[in-house]
Amino acid sequence: MGKVTMGKGKLAGIQACADSKGVIAAAAADQRGSLKKAIAKARGSDISNADLTEFKKAVTAVLTKHASAILMDPEYGLPALQAKDPDAGVLLAYEKTGYDADKPGRLPDLLSVWSVKRLVEAGANGIKILLYYNAFDKPEINEIKHAFIERIGAECQANDVPFFLEPIAYDDALDEKGPEFAKVKPRHVTRYMEEFSKARYGVDVLKVEVPVNMKFTEGTSAYAGSGAAYSRSEAIRLFQESAAVATKPFIYLSAGVTDEVFRETLELAAEANTPFAGVLCGRATWQDGIPVYAKGGYEELMDWLEDRGVQNITALNTVLAKGAKPWWTIYGGLENIEAV
Repeated sequence: MGKVTMGKGKLAGIQACADSKGVIAAAAADQRGSLKKAIAKARGSDISNADLTEFKKAVTAVLTKHASAILMDPEYGLPALQAKDPDAGVLLAYEKTGYDADKPGRLPDLLSVWSVKRLVEAGANGIKILLYYNAFDKPEINEIKHAFIERIGAECQANDVPFFLEPIAYDDALDEKGPEFAKVKPRHVTRYMEEFSKARYGVDVLKVEVPVNMKFTEGTSAYAGSGAAYSRSEAIRLFQESAAVATKPFIYLSAGVTDEVFRETLELAAEANTPFAGVLCGRATWQDGIPVYAKGGYEELMDWLEDRGVQNITALNTVLAKGAKPWWTIYGGLENIEAV
């Protein structure tokens, strides 16, 4: 493998979000509308933006002691970053939360008063974009998305900051939590990992879904007991096939499953010997703290995080220590990267 060139800022940014071994063990707290609704539902009344920021502050204060980085939104989360561990890197989200359901294609949009330059000035070591993506959608829909990602990539390149892309597979004709989508999910994930590995997009790290739904994977403790989409051995093959098309470092996201299921998922990825470079894990670590905060407030959430939250993230880190590879593995080693 020949030398890979990378901007000095990009290299430093990825390293800031990784641990000393090159594994990205990042926590996520950039949820906005969905988190606000979840807290309000648990409390039985509306919550303020200040409440949302307070929740994020508690998560940041406790979990960044055990994480290599924190993913945050600039809308409600910037004050929370003041509570982070000084050694933890910062990823900031650039996209608006959700999408316009009245238009086809789940088209992305950016936060109107932010730019990559402004996010870097706010403390970002890396820029994150979430993109709903169906490789088999109408070409005119995907051309809009491809051009959108090219623009973000160019903006990150101009500011010499790493671009973390989070594609989320979907099919408007299927229930994305059901067995039918589970059967086609590997194809979706593999296609977007291949597409956004292309140099034209300027993506530095892919933050991807695992290619299988563990609920429909036979031979796992997460298996629901019916509606199997694949056997355990087939799931391992699907992990390998999706990883094989990536030419950029990639990390797995927890996608809202429980911490136990996510750990088992990563153990399966490790068994498949995929070179995943870590995780970006949010809800799996702290979602059970939502009702604690809703009913008991900040101090009770802090107590819960110091107990169960730390247990969750520590157990996850143990799995990463056994299975994750340094982010530079896909480039043949850190010595194979030339900073320019």
